[in-house]
Amino acid sequence: MPADFDMTMARAACHCQSVRLHLRFTNGLHTARRCDCSMCRMRGAVAVSVPLDGLTICEGRDALTLYQFGTHVAEHYFCRHCGIYTHHRRRSNPNEYGVNAACIEGVSPFDFPDVMVVDGRNHPQDGGGGIAGTLSYRPKR
Repeated sequence: MPADFDMTMARAACHCQSVRLHLRFTNGLHTARRCDCSMCRMRGAVAVSVPLDGLTICEGRDALTLYQFGTHVAEHYFCRHCGIYTHHRRRSNPNEYGVNAACIEGVSPFDFPDVMVVDGRNHPQDGGGGIAGTLSYRPKR
């Protein structure tokens, strides 16, 4: 069953369930995107947006590991046990988190037929940005 793109709240967790989140969306899953910066290219996750006050860590705060690079503005969080990226505070908009869609209960990255890819290699904070393209998934049926 495909995800409800208009959801307003959801639960999320890492693979081993050590980190558990409660999410409150302002625009459901309609904010799904990927990025082509060095970090996101390697991570490969589809991220959806929640405001800073829309993410609550219910369990496992001590299991989260922070990774920062470059300008050290973005904050990338991973479970130190299973290694799964759960969420990050965005450099492009520090007032919101990007949440790994694959961690959201009932959601798969394959629920998104087309995902906008933002141009993170030419970051908006550095005078670039915009849309780099679209990543599409067409299931074989």
